[in-house]
Amino acid sequence: MTDPTFGESADDELHGADITLEEVAGLQDMELGGGEPTQVGEQEDGRYGDEEDPGAAARPILPRVPVVPRIPVIPVRKRAVSGRYLGTTGAFRLELRVDVDGTRPMRRVSGDFFQIVGRTVKYFGSFVVNAPAITVAATEVTIKGLGTYTFAAGAPVVQVKIARRSILQNQAPAVVQFFSTGGAPGAVYTCAFVSVYFRSVRIETDRVSDVVTPVFNSYNTGSLPSGGPARTLSVVRAYAEAGIQMIPTTGSNVVNVGEAGGNVQWSNAELHASMQRHFTQWRDLEQWAVWQLVAQRHDLGNGLYGIMFDQQGKQRQGCAVFHAGIGGVTPDMLRLQLYTYVHELGHCFNLLHSWQKQYATPPVPNRPDSLSWMNYPWNYPGGGAATFWSRFPFQFDNQEVIHLRHAFLRNIIMGGNNFAIGSGLGAEAMADAVEDQSGLQLEISTHQPSFALGEPVVLQLALRTTDSAGRMVHTWLHPNCGMVKIVIRKPSGEVLGYEPLIDHLVGARERMLGQGQSEKESAYIGYGRDGFYFDSPGHYLVRAAYAALDGSEVLSNVIRLRVRYPVTANDESLADLFMGEDQGTLLYLLGSDDESLKSGNAAFDEVLDKHAKHPMAQYARLVKGVNASRDFKIVSSANEDGVEIRPAKLDESARMLSAVADSRVLDPVSTRMTVANLAAVQTRSGDEAGARKSQAAMAAISAEIA
Repeated sequence: MTDPTFGESADDELHGADITLEEVAGLQDMELGGGEPTQVGEQEDGRYGDEEDPGAAARPILPRVPVVPRIPVIPVRKRAVSGRYLGTTGAFRLELRVDVDGTRPMRRVSGDFFQIVGRTVKYFGSFVVNAPAITVAATEVTIKGLGTYTFAAGAPVVQVKIARRSILQNQAPAVVQFFSTGGAPGAVYTCAFVSVYFRSVRIETDRVSDVVTPVFNSYNTGSLPSGGPARTLSVVRAYAEAGIQMIPTTGSNVVNVGEAGGNVQWSNAELHASMQRHFTQWRDLEQWAVWQLVAQRHDLGNGLYGIMFDQQGKQRQGCAVFHAGIGGVTPDMLRLQLYTYVHELGHCFNLLHSWQKQYATPPVPNRPDSLSWMNYPWNYPGGGAATFWSRFPFQFDNQEVIHLRHAFLRNIIMGGNNFAIGSGLGAEAMADAVEDQSGLQLEISTHQPSFALGEPVVLQLALRTTDSAGRMVHTWLHPNCGMVKIVIRKPSGEVLGYEPLIDHLVGARERMLGQGQSEKESAYIGYGRDGFYFDSPGHYLVRAAYAALDGSEVLSNVIRLRVRYPVTANDESLADLFMGEDQGTLLYLLGSDDESLKSGNAAFDEVLDKHAKHPMAQYARLVKGVNASRDFKIVSSANEDGVEIRPAKLDESARMLSAVADSRVLDPVSTRMTVANLAAVQTRSGDEAGARKSQAAMAAISAEIA
């Protein structure tokens, strides 16, 4: 195989400050243990910068020599060399990123190789030099170091030389030379300067017509106390500070939702279908393009601020924000909008929450106290939202900036690797804490010890306090909301984290949990971003971790569950009917009319037709019944009103949900959810007696759960 490195034959927070090459070289000298300062930047009197000369007291005092007046010379400022460069050698194209001066330099060099095959170009691999030596001369900067590659590089040492030019001249090209570890020269690329930005992304922002507050434009960070310099930030400017160019497209539209009926709120299924139909840049391929929908309200209510879409095909291509929880024009609401818009887009770049970095690939330490766009203000362990906002400099932390600028291509580009892949998650995620003074206890269970192959696995979670004085807790226990992480060890020994199809950005929702009280939730964990998690017979271990308000990670008990081998022909048939990718998505979304999930809906129809009396049929009825209760909305540019609506099928929904509730096949929390949906359907259809009966049943189940 050809090797692009041989050619055809083979952390301080800087808050946006601009750093010169001379200053970077000075920092490097100090990190390497001192030594003589570089001659570039040395002062005429022998002192470097404003530092006192440490050897002055040891030298004799010489007679003062008269100084001959000189004509002052006004120095011409040099250009920064950081930015993106592009060059080609033979059949390979190199996109180079130099990050050694300018705004918040991370002192790294990285690049992506693309192979030219005929009239096509395909991605070949990436590299990054994390700790280069930077040599600064008056006329040239040299950057050299050993790279880390996505492929086996024959010449892994990277040397970049860039001539230094004044601001009155065009930027000089970067000459990139690769070497073997033994010093043998490899390929040479001459890369022309392209942009001061390390990466460029097209962004399309669409608005639903029922959004009653303005779409966010900008916020002055000096309007309220904060930890950074005052400046006016938009989404585009916030990412520009991280070195990422966001280019708004002309495809932005206002989507009419006036005919949506009484339920003018969005389900996950509706949003996903709408993204695929309405995002003008959407393609099922890797591309630097992202969609953001500004909507009014989600089914989960005003506490949900935003969602990153992440379901079928290529992932991380779109997100939504909800103005019912963040809309307004006061300074605090504009601040919240800026944060929410930037946060959700951060997930599209494959950035995890600050307290969940250990679930990245490769895993890195969690940073729950990070003052970053990717943290939750209300969950900041240093004092909650008030302290977070007073200290927040409105930026990503250093490690996140490094990811945005230098991550391997497929780890960041929209449509590339899945969000928080989890394949690098080690067995240490199952280990007990050395010490736990959190005062909280998380218990998990399933309502049965074993499951048929293909049967939906639903996890029950219960949070309690072990402190007689009680504990203030947040009540977001569902793993969709990002505050609880589920870890699964499969029969093969593989350990991976459950990743929901859609990441939710939630606001503060807290309560004082007294002794003897509990907060409970249930969650379907059978299917997520990695497909089916319980996809083969055998024994599984499951554990959960709760991110507490003070930053503690509260680990649950470890439960063992078994997936049974199919015994009968019916068992085999049901496993086949439940284990399609579309069926998994429908179980996660609790139904959808999306045309792309047609085969999944057909499979559930077959379950109800051929296996109507089997307990697993109740899961198909639940999916069908909840979806039938919706006025299902799909944003569509083909419709002159901008939205297609399938009216709710209330009679069909009531019939299916009643059968599910009466069967008691589901766990108590899921049964309560089913009965709550049934009561709402009965109320809408005018069945007041039925609604009262369902509400009484729901109260009884709630008492049983408590």
